[in-house]
Amino acid sequence: MTGTTKPIELLGAPASPYTRKMLAYLRYRGIPYRFHIGTPDSLKGYPQPKPPLFPTFYLPDDAGELQAVTDSTPLIRRFEGEYAGRSALPDDPVARFLQDIVEDYADEWLTKMMFHYRWAVPENADHVAPLLVYWMMPQAAEGPANAFAASFAARQIGRLGVVGSNDTTAAIIEASYLRVLKLLDSIVASRPFLFGTRPSAADFAVFGQFTQLLTIEPTSAAIARENAPRLRVWIDHLEDATGNAADENGWLSREEAATTLRPLLSEIGRTYAPYMQANAAAHAAGEKEVMVEIDGAPWTQATFPYQAKCLRVLRESFAKLAAPDQAAVHNALEGTGCEILTSPA
Repeated sequence: MTGTTKPIELLGAPASPYTRKMLAYLRYRGIPYRFHIGTPDSLKGYPQPKPPLFPTFYLPDDAGELQAVTDSTPLIRRFEGEYAGRSALPDDPVARFLQDIVEDYADEWLTKMMFHYRWAVPENADHVAPLLVYWMMPQAAEGPANAFAASFAARQIGRLGVVGSNDTTAAIIEASYLRVLKLLDSIVASRPFLFGTRPSAADFAVFGQFTQLLTIEPTSAAIARENAPRLRVWIDHLEDATGNAADENGWLSREEAATTLRPLLSEIGRTYAPYMQANAAAHAAGEKEVMVEIDGAPWTQATFPYQAKCLRVLRESFAKLAAPDQAAVHNALEGTGCEILTSPA
């Protein structure tokens, strides 16, 4: 380990898929941490994140000043540089770029499924809202806790349109969830993790969303039990992967990754890729709404600036690849629909 051995401090919650993503990643990497559960203002004397998001990491900047940092994907890249051993990123640049696509898909598309099943289904919202309160404040009195739960649920339900869940998109989200369940169940039937016998950042990203979809939201959990029986076991194993040997030969080759992940890449190209392209175009044009056809049906939602940034970062990463590696990526993505993720803006 080349970084400091002082535990990293972070604030989060069990109901945050990105918190779960990062905790599992830190455990696997053997990076010491101290996890706080609470609201951003519950840690007195710590910098406040803007906007307040989970998880919040408290890390020194170049001047040694403590900063509140909240974006899971750049955080993993930072920790990959600061801590040696047990990397969660494939060594091969082509496999790593494919990994980046899958990680981003999990963070930015699977989360739509999570938010949809949590808040668009009334019985799920009724189930989870009190849990969210008691996770944060386990000693809260029942009356105030129920009132806060109702208020929080109303706010989150009001944000469904921002995330992309509405009457027009619901069927697309639910069909996409069922397909990806079956695809991932098929993958983990043949090997432990997406990119080989050791977990990648993409595994941790999928894991984070599935900790909610497969264990907390009753409707999506029931669908998973019926259609993807291995995935609940998979997330239980990935919760603490400290026992994984992280063998240096544990990564798939670029050819193996391209071949065996092609069905998943085609699913990503069917939904996430056209959405991200349309969202980026709407954002660039200053439009407040995204309108695009996904899987033969209309998709509409508010323009999401952060997801426009995600696509830009993916394209910048592709542009940095050597020409032979770019050609290999093009070959891997050809016909999947993901080709637009590498195109210049």
